[in-house]
This record gives sequence, structure tokens and C-alpha cells, in this order.
Amino acid sequence: MLIITGAGIITVAGLFAVAWAMTPIPDSTQKQATAQGSVIYYRDGKTVLARQGVNRKNVTLDTVPTHVRDAVIAAENRSFYTDNGVSVKDTARAVWSTVSGQQLQGGSTITQQMVRNYYSGLSQERSIMRKFKEILISLKVDRSKSKDWVLEQYLNTIYYGRGANGVQAAAQAYFGKDVGKLSISEGAYLAAVIQQPSRFAAPAGADLDAAKARWRSVIDAMAQTGALTADQAGQQVFPALIKPKNVFELKGQGQVMVDQVKEELNRRGYTDEEINTGGLKIVTTFDKKLMAAAQRAVTSVMPANTPKKVRTGLAAVDPATGEVVAFYGGGKPGQSWDNAFKAKVQAGSTFKAYTLAAALENGVKLSDRFDGNSPMRVASTPIKNSGGASYGQVSLLRATQSSVNTAYVAIGQQIGLDKVVKTAEAAGVPADQLNPHASAATLPLGVASISAVQNASGFGTFANGGIHVEAHVVKSVTDAEGKKETIKPVNATVVSKQAAADTTYALEQVVRGGTGTAARLWDRPAAGKTGTTDASASAWFTGYTPQLSTAVNLFRDDNKTVVVGGSEQYGGSLPAQIWRSFMSEAMEGKPVVEFPEPSDYGYSYNTPQEDQNTDEGDGLSDDFFEDEGDDDWDSDTTETTPIVPDPDQDTGQDGQDGQGGQGGQDTDQGQDQDQGQGQGQGEGQGTDESESTPAVQDTPTG
Repeated sequence: MLIITGAGIITVAGLFAVAWAMTPIPDSTQKQATAQGSVIYYRDGKTVLARQGVNRKNVTLDTVPTHVRDAVIAAENRSFYTDNGVSVKDTARAVWSTVSGQQLQGGSTITQQMVRNYYSGLSQERSIMRKFKEILISLKVDRSKSKDWVLEQYLNTIYYGRGANGVQAAAQAYFGKDVGKLSISEGAYLAAVIQQPSRFAAPAGADLDAAKARWRSVIDAMAQTGALTADQAGQQVFPALIKPKNVFELKGQGQVMVDQVKEELNRRGYTDEEINTGGLKIVTTFDKKLMAAAQRAVTSVMPANTPKKVRTGLAAVDPATGEVVAFYGGGKPGQSWDNAFKAKVQAGSTFKAYTLAAALENGVKLSDRFDGNSPMRVASTPIKNSGGASYGQVSLLRATQSSVNTAYVAIGQQIGLDKVVKTAEAAGVPADQLNPHASAATLPLGVASISAVQNASGFGTFANGGIHVEAHVVKSVTDAEGKKETIKPVNATVVSKQAAADTTYALEQVVRGGTGTAARLWDRPAAGKTGTTDASASAWFTGYTPQLSTAVNLFRDDNKTVVVGGSEQYGGSLPAQIWRSFMSEAMEGKPVVEFPEPSDYGYSYNTPQEDQNTDEGDGLSDDFFEDEGDDDWDSDTTETTPIVPDPDQDTGQDGQDGQGGQGGQDTDQGQDQDQGQGQGQGEGQGTDESESTPAVQDTPTG
């Protein structure tokens, strides 16, 4: 009998030795065990904008207070620092529970729990083989790793409820503070939660009583292990828990910001998995104060009874860096689009700025004259100025100030439309938005569609001495190991410094005494351009100081006339007022910087026809756009810009891109009609039942 027993022991020992040799410590960890969510910050790198992915932030053991560590050890494994990584007694009980089908809890040391949750290759199933493998690996880990290393991995791995993985996330979830600032009472509660995280996450009624009892047992255990004195234990009071909240819940413009950040990171080679589990620190270009200023500018200027279908977008870009520092895209919770980045609206006369720059770059001077009479016909395309007004031979400067359509069409014909397209594309307007109109005589008048961000970025080229810096929303990305990548946007010279200076000078006159006087900043120079499309379907004001370029658009998602407060809207009305409101706040306290001197001031004697239209505020409109059934191009004093279709779906019909209603007709020499349909949403207030679509007036006031 003894021989058999001895043989049995030898056999068991041999089997154990074989199993020991064949069960190495896994060389990989479970993805979810080590995954850290990324944190997205405003441009200051300190203010959290949002969190993405797994709610975990790994911390080193020395940042976890001793009393928090003691609480976990007292609650989960009092012999942690003296055992060999396993508890034979508790493991035997757990194995028996599995064999007998009782499925009782228990049987795992801190080391065993860490091994089960940390290393790959160990499932969570209840089986003798899995438990045996867990024991072997735990023994090996205890022999090869320090106790402090094991405890650190455990504290960063364990789930605490409320969506919090690891002790740092738990400290924030339950008490709104970093783990290093937890009190004894709070640390004991987190230790108590480990046993039943779902039940104790937000306890009430009987669950609250159970949570308090469990918490008290942890405090008593800390006294028994010597971590607390009897007096200290007696002084502890059950901690106040903060209200549970979704750390990934975003409000207002938050979701739009995050969407844009993720899209840009994807373009720059970061995968969604890296964003959600890589523990990245992502610093954006968004300025929190300017974001609030953008919202105030829109909501304070737009009347309370603004029809719900009216949409407003605003985007502000730093010309020198290309950073999108602020925007307003509408405030609908959960919306998947916005009026600043996604919505693309016909540019109207704001596009004349690109035509102007192209002309100046190609030998035209501000004093050069062009045919400003109305109507004019190019091939089969009739073009009119606002109200049919004729200017005779008008200088480029005056053509810009008064937004003379016929003169700008003549300019495009003289220098070549390919040069206009080249300039606009180099300034950041995507080719697929320009190409459908590349051969249209009306291209210089703004039949192409553009977003607020693109327009602000494009105008920033002129503020930046003719150099366009790629618009972007990410400043830097730092990985979990501390390696930092600073985003380097693409720069491109669009026009010469002097051409940019001359463009700016002409656009200054628009603000000083042209169609954009409502945008004037009295403490500093500003340059800009209004834009309105047919029947006031939408309106723009885009302008800049040397330090900041901002675009504002106003449109309806059904492409009907934009009527607010009983009045049709033009680029020089509400859009210019919103621009001024935002820029006044954004530039407050900033140094006054002068624009560079132009090479040619454009001074010249007026022709008799020009003299008839020199009064400031003469109501001359910016834009043209043909009314349905009308044979003439109407210089639309109403610069409206219908939203156009996704370029990928452009088959000769320009509908709305993303959010808009039916696009206004864009005859582009009679060939390219805007008839796309799109669904939109926005932020306006009021109802539209009483709305009508007034006819375009020949002599608008904007």
C-alpha cells in the first residue's frame, strides 16, 4: 500500500513537473486588460474636451496612496505580501465548488485575479483545467515578478463598475477626483466595490445597506491588518458618492468636434482601435473661449423667432497655422452633421475674392478697368448686375467694392477660368467642388459650393501673405509611452505677397464703404466679402484681420428664401453682423496689426456711368443667380447660396451636399442645373408656417 502511495505521489509530482514546464507565463496580455481610452483636449492641452474608448488611465503604484492599497489588500487578499501567489485552501474550495456545481465565489488571490484578467490565453470559464493553469501561472508570476508589480497591474486592470476600468478611472467615476486625492473612507469604498461592482455602482435601498456593510467590513479589516488604528477606523464615515455620469456623453458642439478630430486622425494614419484603446493624449486646435464666443455671436444676433429651417454656420481659422480655433455648426444633440464643416453652400460673391487674387497674380492691377454694364452675354449665358445697374468701364477696385457681376465675368474671361480654379484649389477648395463649374462663365461669381471652414481657410491665405496653410483640428498626439507627434500641416504658396496685399486692400474697401459695412471693426482693419445667391436662398460674409479669418453662412435646408424677422437676408445683413459680433470678442485685447500696403491703390477718374453709382450704401447687390423662368442673370443683391450635392454623386446636377434643400438653378452656360435634394437640420427657433418666399427685389438694402 505504501509502495502504491509512493508511486502515486511520484506520478502526481511528475505530472505537475510536466505541466509546470509546459505552462509558461503568457507573453501577451489581453487587449481589454491593458487598453486605455484616449483623452481629447482643447488647445491648451489641459482642459478635457472628451474621452474616447475604454475608460481606463493606467497609473504607477507610487501614485496610489498607501491607504488605498491597504484597503484593497484587506478586502481581497490579506496575505498578499507573504503568500506565494495562490491560496491552497481557497483554491481547493473553489475547485470543489466547480466540481459539485455549487458555483460559489472565492478562491482567488490578488495574483490569481491579476493573472486571469491580465494575460491572454486564460478564459473566464469555470473549469478545473483553467483553474489549474491559472494556479501554475500565478506561482510563476510570484517567483519572477515583484509584489508591487503585481499589485500595480491588478489595480489598473480590475473593473470597478460605472464603466470604470482601473483605480484611476474609478476614483473619477465615484468621487470626481484623481486616485492620489482619495481619502481613507473613499479608498475603502473602492475596495468594497470590487466584490460586486454592478450592485454597488449606484446603490439604493437594500443595495445601499449592503454597500455600507461591505464598506464597514473593509474598514474593520484594515484595523485588523494594522493599516488603521482602532481610533482611525472608528472615525471613518461612509463617503458621499457623486452622481453616475457617462464619461463619453457629449453636448452641444462636442460631438462635432470629436467627429472632426477622429476623421482627421484617420486621415493621418491613426486607426479607430488606436484612438479607443491606445491611451492617446490628443490636443486639438479648438479654443474653448472662442467656441463659446462663436455660439454667443450666432445666438445673440439671430432673432428668437428665426424659422427652424434656417441654418447658421461659423468657422474661424488662424491664417498663420491653419488651425480651426472655433466654429458654430448648430446645436442639435446627436446630430451627425454640422453647418461649419459638412454643409457646403454655394459661395456666391465671396468666391470673387479668389477670382480677384487670380487676376492680380496674373498681371491685372486694381486700377485696370472692365466692362461693368448690364446685361452682358457670354456665349448663351445672360448676366445682369443687381437691379440691372450699369457701371461702364469700372476699375477692379470698384468692381470688388460694389460686387459688379459683369465686370467679374469679364475678368474671368480675360485671365482664363483655369487660373481662377487653380487659385481657389490652392487656397483649399477641393477640386471636386470646383470641377463641375470649371468652364462656366459664371464661375467667378460663386456657383461652386464650399463649407464655412473651407472659405475661412481660403481667405486666410490672403491674410497670410499669399501662403495657404492646410486647415486642421489636431495640434499634437502623444501616445501612452509619452512619444509626441506634432501635426505639421501642408503649406502652399497660392499668390505672391504683393498680390495678397492688393487682394486684401480691395476687400478692405468692401468693409469700409461697400456691401460689407455692417462687419466693420472700428478699432482695427478688416477685409472681407459678402455673398448672396438667388432669391436669398443663402448668404455669406467671410473676412479677416491679420490674425484671424472667419466665415459665416446663413441658409435654409429646403433652399427657400431665407427670411428672418420678416426680411430677406443678404450677406451684408445678419451674416456680417454675426461676423462682427464674433470678431469683436475674439480680437479683444489682441494687438492691432495693420495690413500691408498695396502696390496699386486703384485710384482713377470715374466714368460718367460710374459716377452715377458712387454713393455709399447705394444698395448694390453682390451676387447674380438666375431666377427660374428668367432669361437674365440677376445680380442678386441677395447673395444666397444653395447647398450643393456631394461631389462624388455629381452627374451634372448640383444638389445639396449633406444638408440643404433643392439647389438653386446654376445654368453654367445653360448646362449645369442645381437640383439636388438633401435633408438638413439646424438650430433656429420659431416656426415657418407663416413663411412665404418673397420675390427677389431689384434694389436690396444689404
